[in-house]
Amino acid sequence: MATQDDFTVTPHSVDGDVDYEQLLDQFGADEVTADQRGRFPDSGHPLVRRGVFYAHRDLDQFLNAATAGEDHALVTGVGPSGPMHIGHVFPFYFAKYLQETAGTTVYIPLSDDEKYFVKDLSLEDIGGYTRDNLLDILAVGFDPERTRLVVDSADADIIYPLASALSTDITQATVEATYGEPENIGHSFYPAVQATHLLLPQLVEGRQPTLVPIGADQDPHVRVCRDVAGKERYDVEKPGALLSKFLPSLDGPGKMSASDDAPNILLTDDRETIREKILTHAYSGGQSSVDDHREQGGDPEVDVSYLLLYYFFEDDDTEVERLAREYREGSLLSGELKELAAEKIADFFEAHQRRREQLGSLEDELEPYRLTEEERQQALGRVGYPDDSAGVRRF
Repeated sequence: MATQDDFTVTPHSVDGDVDYEQLLDQFGADEVTADQRGRFPDSGHPLVRRGVFYAHRDLDQFLNAATAGEDHALVTGVGPSGPMHIGHVFPFYFAKYLQETAGTTVYIPLSDDEKYFVKDLSLEDIGGYTRDNLLDILAVGFDPERTRLVVDSADADIIYPLASALSTDITQATVEATYGEPENIGHSFYPAVQATHLLLPQLVEGRQPTLVPIGADQDPHVRVCRDVAGKERYDVEKPGALLSKFLPSLDGPGKMSASDDAPNILLTDDRETIREKILTHAYSGGQSSVDDHREQGGDPEVDVSYLLLYYFFEDDDTEVERLAREYREGSLLSGELKELAAEKIADFFEAHQRRREQLGSLEDELEPYRLTEEERQQALGRVGYPDDSAGVRRF
């Protein structure tokens, strides 16, 4: 939890104009270096090359394993509190990039229980969002041989015993110091569940470097988990983290949320809806009139349309540099930049939507991504549960 006069960053809210250097100092993370960026496979990903992932914890261990072809894993998930939006796209497609280029094993937890603890949503609503989110995750196109999807409520037979074992190493004082006063006892217990998510690849498959790409606001989850992983009785490595800057909401600075009042671009939006949202709501770094813009130019660093292209939707570094230069010079107008961003985003989303439409039933599609019985037993055994090959615990 980081609070300054000008901004506040917690796992549940981000307000104000975030100073990323100050945030880095407060969280005690390290800045990603040029050498580390250069070690990512296949010339790196735009999120890495352009410094969107700007800070880390123990990144070198992950890169060493990835480049040497050794076992390594990545954990990235979602809390299903609404339809997935543009801000959810980045970590999943980043994970797919690493899976395709480095053979990374990807674990994807869906924390439907946590959303019930902290959101004013019914279990029925959360269940519907969970199913919807799962379809969007499956549409990304992960390799089922190297991917495991876990839903807290549906996989409670593995998540709850593991979280119970890990919870003995998390004190209430730690929870309150990290997150503030919990809203309820479910919320208070959730850090143990989150630690289970982040350690699950190692509990299932054995000790290996694990990377967690997250927004900087989620770093407290990693810090608590690293404390747990440091206990000698767990034969695991502390999970590393790759911390990203926040994607702005359409109306300007601040983190994009699925549940706030700012308009969001949803993964289900059609081309015309995306265009309308960008043209109507995307905060502009340009001037108030065409003549003034031609004379004074605009500021791409605060222009949401440009930032969307820079963060993810324009892969060509030369092109994003050209757009920034022409915008500053005034030869590229705000409306033109918005049109370009809307077209690029719509192209990407239409491809995603086509893959989603080609999926069969959720139950059939999800089955290859579920933890196997053997994997569940391996995880339980690593935290001290006896072998359950006879099914004794499943009354």
